[in-house]
Amino acid sequence: MNVLKQRLPKSYNNLQTRMKSTIYALSSGFGKCGVAVVRVSGPSASHAILKMTRLPALPEPRKACLNKIVDPSTKEQLDNGLLLWFPKPNSYTGEDSCEFQVHGGRAVVASILHGLSKLPNFRPAEPGEFTKRSFYNNKMDLTEVEGVSDLIDADTELQRKQALMQLEGSLRQLYSSWRRILLENLANVEAYIDFSETDNIEDSVMVNVRSSLQKLSTDIQVHLSDNRSGELLRDGVKVAIIGAPNTGKSSFLNFMSNREAAIVTDMPGTTRDLVQVSLDVSGYSVILTDTAGIRTETVDVIEEIGIKKAIDQARVADLVILIADVQHILRANDINVWFQEYSAKMNVDLNKCLVFVNKVDTLSIGQVNKLKTLLKSSSLELCFGSCITNKGLTKVMAAFEKSLIELCGKPNFEHPRCSQARHRYYLEMALADVKKYLEDSKQDVNVDVAAEHLRRATLQVGRITGHVSTEEMLNVIFSKFCIGK
Repeated sequence: MNVLKQRLPKSYNNLQTRMKSTIYALSSGFGKCGVAVVRVSGPSASHAILKMTRLPALPEPRKACLNKIVDPSTKEQLDNGLLLWFPKPNSYTGEDSCEFQVHGGRAVVASILHGLSKLPNFRPAEPGEFTKRSFYNNKMDLTEVEGVSDLIDADTELQRKQALMQLEGSLRQLYSSWRRILLENLANVEAYIDFSETDNIEDSVMVNVRSSLQKLSTDIQVHLSDNRSGELLRDGVKVAIIGAPNTGKSSFLNFMSNREAAIVTDMPGTTRDLVQVSLDVSGYSVILTDTAGIRTETVDVIEEIGIKKAIDQARVADLVILIADVQHILRANDINVWFQEYSAKMNVDLNKCLVFVNKVDTLSIGQVNKLKTLLKSSSLELCFGSCITNKGLTKVMAAFEKSLIELCGKPNFEHPRCSQARHRYYLEMALADVKKYLEDSKQDVNVDVAAEHLRRATLQVGRITGHVSTEEMLNVIFSKFCIGK
């Protein structure tokens, strides 16, 4: 069966019609620049070369050549530029393609695009259509398509590495191997159903199927038990700065962002709303949010709203930086009990907290000794410092980076991780069906009924890579792309 029909049976005819057209777009982004790249792909891409240059024949594939670019109807010269020819199937889209690399002025680009619009059966590309054609022509699967999008959107080094690994097929190889295992086991089960009574199908076939699926079930569970580390690396780690009023939260935000992002005063309750900054911390994308100081008693309605927002932010954060005033700790007899009560008042779980004790510059010698005594009986890992003198902030940053590594890990081609909630959803569905098959086959349920779970599991994994899909899901994915990609 044709692969496109297998993927999109309902929209096959419409797809074939649209792919008969030749598309073009500015691929290098809008705005004035030194060089602009106009990309063309489709069955008539060669006509763009012959009609918009004075070449008598197509140039050598994948070799840049300098040419005069002309209007296809008036033959007026539009620019001098480089031309590249990519005959199918060795192109990005798998179709005949070419690129015009011209000067990046708006008038030049507009004239090139206008010239292409005059050619028969040429039309402007839709968002993501070049990559969409690459998918339909089996140049890449959906995980690699998403890798392209993630690579374009990558803001940090580690996001770039993860996206590049995905583009190079790290997830495709893993998920395709799982789908192959499911298909092989499904084939064995269906053979057993069809021929066990008339042919010599050994009973060991079903034993081997069960053993194979048990291992697959374990592998999928391990893959899913990563605490969303791949998704956090891709989307960014949400970090909330929480604490009582006037403990130095805004000062800490300013230190982290290396600018005056939040107003700092000696007055408690200065911060009323959420103040958010995006940071690159050692390659990790971090969305850092300063919040209103949390206290139980306030007569200010605006501050009360700010406190509610702070508590909500702490609840949804991936990591919380809990800030305390060292002078408040000195009043406690037991640091462990004090912090448990303090975190409860802030409505945060200490297990996802990095605790920073601020204002150590205010300690007297006697208070330092008392603090040392209190710490001897403490099991908490606390960071001490001062946002005024910058003392101890290097250690806080080291602890923060360690927390990010624990949350997100490092990209690894041999052990790729889910980077999209979509992957996780379908894997969880597939895992549930595999477990259901194992349960049903163990309880001597009708084999036909049990086999249906394997069919569904195969379908779910196929939806991740695009072997089984719907036009609606594809449109959601490709709509995220820019024009010309």
